[in-house]
Amino acid sequence: MAQARISAKASEGRFYRSTSMADRSSRLLENLDQLELRVEAFRDAASAMEQEKEILLEMIHNIQNSQDMRHISEGEREELNLTANRLMGRTLTVEVSVETIRNAQQQESLLHATKMIDEIVNKLLDDLEDAKMRLMSLYGACTSDVPAGPIDQKFQSVVIGCAIEDQKKIKRRLETLLRNLENSEKSITLLEHQKSSSAVLQ
Repeated sequence: MAQARISAKASEGRFYRSTSMADRSSRLLENLDQLELRVEAFRDAASAMEQEKEILLEMIHNIQNSQDMRHISEGEREELNLTANRLMGRTLTVEVSVETIRNAQQQESLLHATKMIDEIVNKLLDDLEDAKMRLMSLYGACTSDVPAGPIDQKFQSVVIGCAIEDQKKIKRRLETLLRNLENSEKSITLLEHQKSSSAVLQ
């Protein structure tokens, strides 16, 4: 009888410990789930800071190379360039890096996609219009919107093989390149218009 009571207490003890362990496990899992949300939010914030840095550098560069800068006095231009260089230097002091976890196939796809873009960029000066059309076809392969022109199917298959974060970065890079080309074309058009006006006046 005493042995039975001892066995019953032992069983109760095991049951109590089992329930306690389950509670602890549940609480730990809940904490980890909450931390996972914070980690993802942290990575998103860091990625946003990366993008903001890129945007700031691009805006400073565009100001330095704008038509307005060419139509002010040399002294004013020098002063504004000093300010722009100071801002660029301060921006570059901020180091933000979000590493993307990739498997071997995703790494290979990223290298391939980067190479395809670089090949076009390296030929920009040879044929600006052709380079723009090719970049637009690459961009069309990265967007879910209905593209305005043809899509580079080969590039699209390569990009699909990249990690999601890399796909977003590739799309952003193409957007930046196309914006810079658009600004360059406007500058060239304005310069040609000014030259034509000067020729007429002469």
